[in-house]
Amino acid sequence: MIEIKDIKKKFGDYLVLKGVSATFESGKCNLIIGKSGSGKTVTLKCMVGLLEPDEGYILFDGRNITEMAFTERKEVRKEIGMLFQGTALFDSLTVEENVRFPLDMFTTKTLAEKIERVNVCLGRVNLENTNKKFPGDLSGGMKKRVGIARAIVMNPKYLFCDEPNSGLDPKTSIVIDQLIQEITQEFNMTTVINTHDMNSVMGIGDKVVFLHQGLKYWEGTNKEIMKITEGELFDFIFASDFLKDLRRRAQY
Repeated sequence: MIEIKDIKKKFGDYLVLKGVSATFESGKCNLIIGKSGSGKTVTLKCMVGLLEPDEGYILFDGRNITEMAFTERKEVRKEIGMLFQGTALFDSLTVEENVRFPLDMFTTKTLAEKIERVNVCLGRVNLENTNKKFPGDLSGGMKKRVGIARAIVMNPKYLFCDEPNSGLDPKTSIVIDQLIQEITQEFNMTTVINTHDMNSVMGIGDKVVFLHQGLKYWEGTNKEIMKITEGELFDFIFASDFLKDLRRRAQY
């Protein structure tokens, strides 16, 4: 479980996060949603340590990383897997080398042990026998799956995904969502997903946190979202008049 308590973050004179608190549960897909500029990306970056909050606390299973020294934080970061928006694969490295990269950086395993672990993770994302391919040989969906394999290669307790469906067609997006959900449940990870994809919200949103103007405006499940009839969240989810009308029709 991850808890954030009264997180505030300022850039210059602009206060992006105005005191955000939320709990992200283990074994569930926890989604952060909101309009551009709402603070969701800054929240995610604070949680993974890419940004330092100006105020507030971030706790990983009760461990307050905002008060930890660098060496202590490094140990926690070994428990974190990250799927970047653009996958962030190294074009000059093979699939095997990309997935193996965290093992090379953070472990003392033998090469044979590393390759064995890489193969397990590639098999888990249905990419067997792609070890020697390069990112340029892969489709967008395959690159995302390589990114997921790399994110779980260290067997993390916490998985962060930044816009995992960005640039993907709807069918491939569903495949990626289902894969993330399956892995989350299988390994009982605390998964936090930053997204604007409403299909993801309705498909895998075990827990949804809606940010608006730097504040937590709403939190609940994807099923509870369907009960919303007005306000900022309603306008965000059902952005067009067509969708709003379609929802009203479905209620009758």
